Amino acid sequence: MMLLSESSGEARVLRGIKLADILLDSDVIIAWLRGYQPVADAIMNLLESGHTLLWTPVSIAEIFAGARKNETTRLEALFQILETLPISESIGKKAGHFLQKYSRSHGVELGDALIAASASLASLSLWTIHKRHYPMPEVQLFSPFLR
Repeated sequence: MMLLSESSGEARVLRGIKLADILLDSDVIIAWLRGYQPVADAIMNLLESGHTLLWTPVSIAEIFAGARKNETTRLEALFQILETLPISESIGKKAGHFLQKYSRSHGVELGDALIAASASLASLSLWTIHKRHYPMPEVQLFSPFLR
């Protein structure tokens, strides 16, 4: 399956991917909320193709903390579109392992460790703009754009 989206006259191609659930990192959700067209187009293509998109309570907290006043209505609408992946004890333990292993060497912080652990333990692909925040080999990163 190849899906196209147009942005500023530049065609971007969505990779041929099998139907799967995808965990969105906070940076992707923020780009979507703020109208970054390549991200918005890719999300619409994924939703129209039947993919389930998820977020974690970490992303919810980060997004609500940095929300602009005019984004409140759109934020509330996300709860109708995105599934919430709860944080469990096993996710907390895995995040602690990631912090122990990657916080000093790669600067991984608690929020990213929790998101990475969520993706890893739920066998979800993680879509992030900032791949350097996720050096863990057991986290499968998703990128809808071919460059």
